[in-house]
Amino acid sequence: MATEPVRPTDGSVGDNGLVQYESPIALTDGVLYRLAVFTRSLYNDDASYLESHSTVTTQDWCYFKIDTTAPKAPVITFGTPYSACTADDCAAAGQPGTKAQFTFSPAAGDATNTSYQYKLSTDATWSAEIAGSTVKPWITPRLAGLTQLQVRAKDPNGWSAKTIVEFKVGEGQGAVGRWHFDDADPQSGKTTAADTATVGARHDATLYTAGADWSPLARRGDSDRSLWLNDTSDTTRQSGYAATSESVVNTKSSFTVSAWAYLTDSSAYRTVVAETGSDGVGFSLYYSKGIQRWVFLWNWYESGVRKYQGASATAAGVSLKTWTHLAGAYDAENRTIRLYVNGRPQGGPVALPSTSDATVADGALQFGRAAYKPGTYQDYWRGGVDEVAVWQQQLTQDAVDSLVASEARLLDADGTADVELMAAWDPAGASGTILADTVTGYGRTLTLSGGAALDGEAIVLDGTDDAATTAGPIVDESGSFTATAAVELDTEAMAAKPDNYRAQVIGQRGTDGTSWGLWFEKTGTDVDPETEAKLPVGYWYFGRLNADGSWTAVVSDEAVTVSANSVTQLTGVFDAYTNTISLYIGDNQNDSSLAYTAVAGSDDFAVGEGFVNSAWQHYLAGRVTDVRIWAGAMSGQQQTSETVGTTGA
Repeated sequence: MATEPVRPTDGSVGDNGLVQYESPIALTDGVLYRLAVFTRSLYNDDASYLESHSTVTTQDWCYFKIDTTAPKAPVITFGTPYSACTADDCAAAGQPGTKAQFTFSPAAGDATNTSYQYKLSTDATWSAEIAGSTVKPWITPRLAGLTQLQVRAKDPNGWSAKTIVEFKVGEGQGAVGRWHFDDADPQSGKTTAADTATVGARHDATLYTAGADWSPLARRGDSDRSLWLNDTSDTTRQSGYAATSESVVNTKSSFTVSAWAYLTDSSAYRTVVAETGSDGVGFSLYYSKGIQRWVFLWNWYESGVRKYQGASATAAGVSLKTWTHLAGAYDAENRTIRLYVNGRPQGGPVALPSTSDATVADGALQFGRAAYKPGTYQDYWRGGVDEVAVWQQQLTQDAVDSLVASEARLLDADGTADVELMAAWDPAGASGTILADTVTGYGRTLTLSGGAALDGEAIVLDGTDDAATTAGPIVDESGSFTATAAVELDTEAMAAKPDNYRAQVIGQRGTDGTSWGLWFEKTGTDVDPETEAKLPVGYWYFGRLNADGSWTAVVSDEAVTVSANSVTQLTGVFDAYTNTISLYIGDNQNDSSLAYTAVAGSDDFAVGEGFVNSAWQHYLAGRVTDVRIWAGAMSGQQQTSETVGTTGA
């Protein structure tokens, strides 16, 4: 037994004062000790006191043990449907957005835990503290695949070491409906498009009225087909559509819908895909003439009055006659909707009021029209619709973002991107002042100006005022695309240009500058040792020349001396999934891919001139051929080489 003198040894402490002192003996963790105390209340300037009984007298000892260490790493118990990976097995379960209740408890021998924190491998920070000796939090994985869970416990001495376990989140339910529209059979007059999804029941779509047909102009390229609707001035053929025979998606629960859209006419409201119940409640994914934007609309009835809320594109205007990927998502748990354009969310989720429930979900899925009153259809689509898909599942916002972005990439099973050739101009055998696209079926024609000529092999440009143009844009620049051209510089004319002269080979005009372009910048001259002729020296670029003269572009690895009669195949790729641009010269990628913010194109697409700082300038002297543009980003060097081919380097 140890005894101590009165504390403090000098003076006194006031009411509620803290008295501290070191133990007169060494205390060992885990040993049971007891403590007895008494108190004195001082008065008369501390000359007199009243004293309590000692806790020894009252047999009221204070028993305690010393714990100078932090808690041990806690125990994690899994809740359905997930299970911890073992050395021999790591079975996938659940899906992104499927939550489970885990249990965090003290390790054997610990009894002082006061709270816990956890962190998934997809989280940047720890969770808020969860108070309790044993806690049972609900955890929601947001991405599929192998996921790590870290948990730590806290007691008065601090945080424990981490317990780390791994589990695998399943990829989740696939699409409940998917229509490629590539099963046309003109010979037999087939009028149905197969639903090729593998989850749930199948819902084939039937084409109705004379305005509905299939087209070889389709987003997956060669041998593909799309649904083509009402693209005619014939008023008897402007109410075509396709529809399933019953509802495909339950609008009372969370869902996502996506489609590729090719709009040819913006003079009216145009619906890509919609589903409306017999009470007029449902959704539509459409072009709004009123605000000139894409919209995902949710509508409901309240006290007999139709109400609606839309999630719209952040930027006004749409690119006509280009393929654009659209998607809409409804989150029933959080009561929000969201629109995606070319894989990108358009602003944050739009909140719906608590009264916005879908009451029934018994309407057929409509391709190319919508109904806001039962049985009354309107807003017929004009143009192409392709690759429609619907998912019926509750997903986290990150999981929806990932799903839509992946869908917009349009990859084959082997990871190769499907691309659609949107324009191709081959001057071989051509003459005159126009050059038609006779390859793709999209029907764009280049018009030559300023003295530009066709010599049966190439578009010939003098570098002063020559150009060839067509109304653009050819692709939706907020989505992925690939562009190529073969160029033979007029070495004498380009060598005569001042240093730092920039000439555009091909490119798309933006509102007040280039949206994108393939360029040559002359930085100096060299001399041909055989002919003693001056040759231009410079760099090839793909990207944007800004109004202040700066580049947002990828550039050739080194300056090149361009020899007379040499042909260079230039290819530029914009990947909207990674938001990067890449430049290929011949077969080889030059420079590293560069982060790039897309700028919507407008007005003319041009060969041989560039629109920068509010003026047409940057004229190219040379010969240009093999101009082609695809919707979609080619997947790396192999696909680029195989699809584009090369003409020189």
